[in-house]
Amino acid sequence: MKGFVFHGPGKSAWEEVPDPDIKESTDAIVRVETTTICGTDLHILKGDVPEVRPGTVLGHEAVGEIVEAGRDLHAVQPGERVLVSCITACGRCGYCWERTYGQCRGGGGWTLGHVIDGTQAEYVRVPHADLSVHAMPGTVDGKDAVLLADIFPTAYEVGVLNGHVRPGDSVVVVGAGPIGLAAIATARLFAPERIVAVDPAAMRLDAAKGLGADALADPVDAQELIADLTDGLGADVVIEAVGVPESFELCTRVVRPGGHIANVGVHGRPVTLHLEDLWSRNVTITTGLVDTYSTPTLLRMAAAGRLPTSSLVTHTFPLDRMEEAYDVFGRGADTGALKVVLGGEQHEVVAVRAT
Repeated sequence: MKGFVFHGPGKSAWEEVPDPDIKESTDAIVRVETTTICGTDLHILKGDVPEVRPGTVLGHEAVGEIVEAGRDLHAVQPGERVLVSCITACGRCGYCWERTYGQCRGGGGWTLGHVIDGTQAEYVRVPHADLSVHAMPGTVDGKDAVLLADIFPTAYEVGVLNGHVRPGDSVVVVGAGPIGLAAIATARLFAPERIVAVDPAAMRLDAAKGLGADALADPVDAQELIADLTDGLGADVVIEAVGVPESFELCTRVVRPGGHIANVGVHGRPVTLHLEDLWSRNVTITTGLVDTYSTPTLLRMAAAGRLPTSSLVTHTFPLDRMEEAYDVFGRGADTGALKVVLGGEQHEVVAVRAT
């Protein structure tokens, strides 16, 4: 089979790789129908995630069909169409008992495309498949469902829920990439007073407006705008969805006393934490790797048409054009790419402006 292989910082290729085999009795082999590229994959290619070893097939999101199941699996069987979660869970360790699957100590957590071969391939081995794949509702298209493997649960759990968004809150989302846009869409479920999207790209701000942002700002002007909108107090909740020092430090300047900063972005460089300014302001800062405990809920919402997944997909490619898809996604400022999806029934590149 073929897969997209990381060969070290700045080096990767779509190439022949060994077919995956069942290694443990709780494994499943999934034929990949649809996959996507995550911003974290770009961080890996830049060398920001050093634990990813050269030779690893990247990717941690997919929709596909189970073609082989280990003998100790009970909830899944060959022929079943499933969503492959970005997080695997053993279901037995203390973290899994607390639904903190991202911290699983039984061989789970973020494994796919990280410490084992991932989903950007024709087939993938999924460990602990009983708890790590989800049956696909027949009404949800694979192109939409694949966004529920990572970006929507990440934005919802690590951003909106960790940030304690409540009705009537002022919410600021710094970064209007796929995660930030998903945070805007799911924050709206809690009826905040306003959502402010901050991003330097006009195209992404347009997408944010289409998903429900009430105010838009360039990072240069954001602090002044947010002060004006909140009578100088600052936002109740600020969600960091970029992963660079400048964006995090902006979050600390626009949060109100007693407010929440929910960091979602993947940081590859150290960030200065200005405790000399924050220590007396009762600010709560949370970080986190997604646990995906919300995935079943989000799947039900998608099946009911309650999540605007389609509007985030701007480009689709067949699997064998993975390298071109990476180029388009990596140059999002030039190409207008938000979320790039590969596979499914699409055989020509489609670019759709998000609205």
